[in-house]
Amino acid sequence: MAENSVLPTSYPNPIIPVFKGEGYEHWSLRMKTILRSHELWDVVYLGVTAVNDASQDRRESRKKDALAMSLIQQGVHDHLFSRIAAAEYAKDTWEILQVEFQGDSQVQSVKLQSLRRDFENLGMKDDEAIGDYFSRVMDNVGRQRSYGEEVIDQKIVEKIFRSLSPKYDYVIPSIEVVFDMSEVTP
Repeated sequence: MAENSVLPTSYPNPIIPVFKGEGYEHWSLRMKTILRSHELWDVVYLGVTAVNDASQDRRESRKKDALAMSLIQQGVHDHLFSRIAAAEYAKDTWEILQVEFQGDSQVQSVKLQSLRRDFENLGMKDDEAIGDYFSRVMDNVGRQRSYGEEVIDQKIVEKIFRSLSPKYDYVIPSIEVVFDMSEVTP
């Protein structure tokens, strides 16, 4: 009977993060990881019909779809559940949440443009710890990446070096001499 199980028996059941309407980007990344770990992301991303076209048994793909939908539903707080209740497939459920909380492609484009501008305007405050500033930069980068933007490590490192407070001015040239800046990662 264990052979027919969709989930591998050697993996523990993951703790499903509950989305309450805030922090969609982080929640969706966590859910994607959970769905991938159970080999269900293709069903969510491509849909059941696309997975069926890949010569998979229709019954098995329906079962995977139901399991993926179950995981997504578990990850949505009760006050948001009514928004996805009518969805028939996991792909539809995912897309409803994505459009409502991340926006359609036009909204995403505007948000991404705003994040790019914020990234360029980021600067370290005089009384800010370097770790806190680094976290602010990486938070912005993570949000850009969640919208599909490719932000290369070299750009991040250069941004951080350019925008450190003046008290670090003496350190930056030393680092640039010692390390190949194209290979330094944040």
